[in-house]
Amino acid sequence: MADQLYIEGAWVDSDGTATVDIVDPATEKTIATVPQATRTDVVRAIAAARRAFDAGPWPRTTPRERAAVLLRMADIMERRHPELVDLNVREAGSVRALAETIQVGIPIKHFRDLAERVLPSFPFEEAMLPTVGAGVGQGVVLREPIGVAGLISAYNFPFLLNLHKLGPALAAGCTTVLKPAPATPLEAFVLAEIAEEAGLPPGVLNVVTGDVDAGHELTTNPLVDMISFTGSDAVGRRVAEQAAGTLKKVVLELGGKSANIVCEDADLTKVLRSILFGMTVHAGQGCALLTRTLVQRSRHDELVGMITATLDHVKVGDPADPSTGMGPLISAAQREKVEALIKTGVAEGAQLAYGGGRPAGLNAGFYVEPTLFTGVDNSMTIARTEFFGPVGVVIPFDDDDHAVAIANDSPYGLSGGVWSGDPARAYGIARRIRTGQVSVNGGGGGLSPHGPFGGYKQSGLGREWGRFGLDEYLEHKTVTWPVAAG
Repeated sequence: MADQLYIEGAWVDSDGTATVDIVDPATEKTIATVPQATRTDVVRAIAAARRAFDAGPWPRTTPRERAAVLLRMADIMERRHPELVDLNVREAGSVRALAETIQVGIPIKHFRDLAERVLPSFPFEEAMLPTVGAGVGQGVVLREPIGVAGLISAYNFPFLLNLHKLGPALAAGCTTVLKPAPATPLEAFVLAEIAEEAGLPPGVLNVVTGDVDAGHELTTNPLVDMISFTGSDAVGRRVAEQAAGTLKKVVLELGGKSANIVCEDADLTKVLRSILFGMTVHAGQGCALLTRTLVQRSRHDELVGMITATLDHVKVGDPADPSTGMGPLISAAQREKVEALIKTGVAEGAQLAYGGGRPAGLNAGFYVEPTLFTGVDNSMTIARTEFFGPVGVVIPFDDDDHAVAIANDSPYGLSGGVWSGDPARAYGIARRIRTGQVSVNGGGGGLSPHGPFGGYKQSGLGREWGRFGLDEYLEHKTVTWPVAAG
């Protein structure tokens, strides 16, 4: 595993001597030790990215030339897919099925789609309509790389989050400093190896470790032109405040407490899979998971009974075991946070319909039982606070207006779901929810690389994925000229 940082196309020692142990959350054993980057290290990485942008070839390449490098990277990722899956299981605690798909496999497909379909056809140069006034004029809108992009990702989906920032930044022609989450830096170092093998010019990708100090340097350094951050809304606010000092652009993908609305005419068998996914996938460590189930009052008891009966069959344990359905949380600190919120729910009067403790027989690893609360009012802490753990709440509603009011009564607006036997009714409800994405009756086509991903309200600023994500890394320039007289 990497015991150096990646700066200006070379593996270099840290300026300091501090290190960080990377712990397998399923075993609590150290699997690697990485340097703790100092402020000086981050400054070196930023300077390298600045030189690569101001004087290097990458920002001046054509979209087709950039696409060729990205496609070589995609080829190498696919070759190293089994290795990346194994690493994700150990580093992030993902169950193997999740690591093979959403954690690693799907991000690689999205990266390839960006290089093959989005980048070659993107309107980097777009004609304007003619203007008529004192004379006749023509012009174009140019989309140009914004400059040096600081990319700060979260621990829950490390490879996906790194790629969904790095891909559009590189496609735009930016140079980058990638700072992965302190708990999950290893997959970012593999990305550096892949970029190097694919022929990405030195300084275009720099990878540094670090925590608060490293992030602060990225967000405040005047040589950095934009920040893309994924994490909690509390840290996101600090990132925006720090970036404001140099008027950096910020793209923030933050938290969620997304509502899953179940109407009385919904197929509860299909709904059940959605609810279980929202509670147990990656032990609930997903910002867009549907963790607030709003069910029409007439079906409430039936649905709760189905959920609790099915949770008995969710195997919690070793994520490397293909039969495991739910793995651990990332750390002891995260488990303590989830357990404290569970206690708060009980203290505020909600009923534990399932779980609430630690699984029996798992003496090592940061595990929490799948936990379901009923008797929940939307004003309770557990209905308004993101757990980032395997905890769901069920709230009854009376009619469509009531459901929409509850769904929108949240500081967040990242995702959502609507279930009804009447697709038109479900679509009508979906249009009224103030959130960045909504699935109707489970959605379709899987995770599309072309749908903009991001949130309303305190769920963030800006969008990721596809052409929408690419556009965030671009400046827009108007160039006009007069039309010569005939």
